[in-house]
Order: sequence, then structure tokens, then C-alpha cells
Amino acid sequence: MTGVWIMNSTVVVVGGGYGGSSVAKALDAEDGVDVVLVEPRDAFVHAAGSLRALVKPEWAGNIFFPYDGLMARGRVVRDRVAAVDADGRGVTLAGGGRIAADYVVLASGSDYPFPAKTDSDATAEALDRLRAAHKELSAADRVLIAGAGPVGLELAGEIAAVWPGKRITLLDPADEVMPSFTPELRAELRRQLAGLGVELRLGAALAGEPETPAGRAGAFAVATTAGDVIEADIWFRCHGVRVNGGYLAGSLDAGALTERGQVRVTGTLQVRGHERLYALGDLTDLAEAKMAAYAMQHAAVVAANIAAQVRGEQPAATYAPSPVPSVLLPLGPEGGVGQVPAEEPDSPPTLLPASAVAAYKGADLFTGRFAELFGTA
Repeated sequence: MTGVWIMNSTVVVVGGGYGGSSVAKALDAEDGVDVVLVEPRDAFVHAAGSLRALVKPEWAGNIFFPYDGLMARGRVVRDRVAAVDADGRGVTLAGGGRIAADYVVLASGSDYPFPAKTDSDATAEALDRLRAAHKELSAADRVLIAGAGPVGLELAGEIAAVWPGKRITLLDPADEVMPSFTPELRAELRRQLAGLGVELRLGAALAGEPETPAGRAGAFAVATTAGDVIEADIWFRCHGVRVNGGYLAGSLDAGALTERGQVRVTGTLQVRGHERLYALGDLTDLAEAKMAAYAMQHAAVVAANIAAQVRGEQPAATYAPSPVPSVLLPLGPEGGVGQVPAEEPDSPPTLLPASAVAAYKGADLFTGRFAELFGTA
């Protein structure tokens, strides 16, 4: 009696961030799938915990998760991808060599200024950088945060929770804080910021960067576009996200990329015009905030569709951004604001009190969830 031998399908996942790690884990559990995760870092970095790691360096080790326990069968290649085959049949590595594939998932995410995202591929170096920045911040009495989006707001809350006496100024060119959210959420946010002693200056940006480098202690005065001057002892940049898609410029046709370098995707999260190439997370052109929770939702759709194709079926899982923006925004371990879509259609969004935000996210910043994902729980 002769058996039928079926060769496994190889899936290369480019990037081991929130979405990349999630899709790699899900596909690793599928029969007939071999997963290769290409990632330059020696560990997953839970970026949502980076700001607390800055103010509590003794806690910083909680945001790093080695990739060893992520997959049972798949493998991790520590490298960067230099180019992707347009037909999804493989990738070329920056360190030399090529990995053939049946499917490729683009999950290389984005970069963001330190400390919201670490700027080292080695855990030991990243921890040293956080400890050094903590020492600088400890020595500063006046803190300027350029950017009052979710990152800047969360950084202000973390600093105020550890050092209630520091004078914190949040500067942003927008006329309103969190403008896409409900007036009730914005009012509660302002109330909590005032209670923490955080000064919110809207409608102005820095006229030029301070002479003191970001994250380094040293008194300075800097002009704003509103014509006034802010004096501080340290500053942090909390704006300027940059898509990690440079390796795609020579790989994909111009129609698959936006002017910002984001990847155009279909409802099934396939790269537009490609059957075996998928993209997820910050890299996509989806009209939604670039958040870890969304990237992980994308991962579930991509994993389901690739698994279907491996079985000889058509990809049927789809993703559509929610018309109602969601947020869980801690202001330290005990404060914060939240908004989620209502359970009833066409109802106003549900606002979450600070106690709920703390219970859901603020207390441990979801580190327990990632300990389970990476097998370190």
C-alpha cells in the first residue's frame, strides 16, 4: 500500500512584533504549515510597557520576552529582510541568503522615538538605555513632553505617578486633546491631568528642538510656534511614527504602496494584487489608529486565511476597521480613560472609568497576556 506524501507549506513572517508574533504562533499550530519568523531582535519587546519601564527600571525586565517559547515547531531567524519576492515566494535576508516560501506575511511594523520604543536589537543594551534614561529623568525637576497623543499622555501619567512633584508640560499643535474621541472622554482626561499637576499646552509646537538632546538632563529654554518660551530640565519626543517598509520599495509595484510607504491591503489583508502576500499591523494602509490590539486582530484574520489556502480553500476571513475608535489609556497604574464601542448598534461609545482602565490594562500593562503568548508564564 502506498501513502500520499504532502509537502508542508512554508510561511515566512517578516517581523516579530505584536501582529507578527501572533500570526506566527497561530500558524505554528496548523497542520501542514512550517513557520519561519525573521526578526532582528533577540526578544519581543512589549512596547506598551516601555514607558513604565522608564520610570521603574526594576520592572523593565517584564517587557522583554525571548522568542524561544513562541512556537513549538517553527524557527526564528535573527536577521532583517532586504527584499521580498513580489509573488510571495520568498525573501532575501540583509545578512545574505534567501528563504523560499509559499506565503509571506509582512509584519515589520513601525519605529517610534525612544522611550516609547527601544532602539536596540539586544535586550541587555535596551535595558541599559532605559536605566540610563531613568537616571537622567530622576535628576530633572521640569519635564517637557512634545506630543500629547496617547504616548505623550501615558508618559506624563507614568512620570507623575512616580514623581508627583515634577512639573510636567505637554505640548501639542492640535487644538484639542484626543480629538477623535468623545467630549466626555476628553473632559475626564483633562480632569485627571489637572489632578496630576500636568500642564497641557495645545495649539503650539516646538519652534525648534532644544539644544539638550532628548532624554538627557540639562536645563534649557525653547520657543514654541505660539511665540512663548518653555523652560525645562529634560524633554521627550512623543510623535513621529515611521513605517518600517523601506525593504519593499524595490520589491512591490507602486500600486501596492502608498506615498507614506504603507501597504495597500484588501479586506482579507492580502497585499493588493497578490494572492500569497499578506500584510498586517502598522505597515498597512488601514484607516485606524496603529495599536497593538488591532495588529493582533489582523493576525487572526491572516492566520485563518493562510490556513484556508494551505487546505486548498479560498481565504474568507475579513477585517474592517471599527467606525468607533477605541482606547485604553492608563495615566499611571491607577488612573486613565477608556472608550470602547457600545454593545448595541448605533449607540454612543461606552466610556470606561479609571478603575476599569487600571483593572484591564494599567495594573500590569498586559504583561501577563504576553507571558502566556511566549511561554514564560
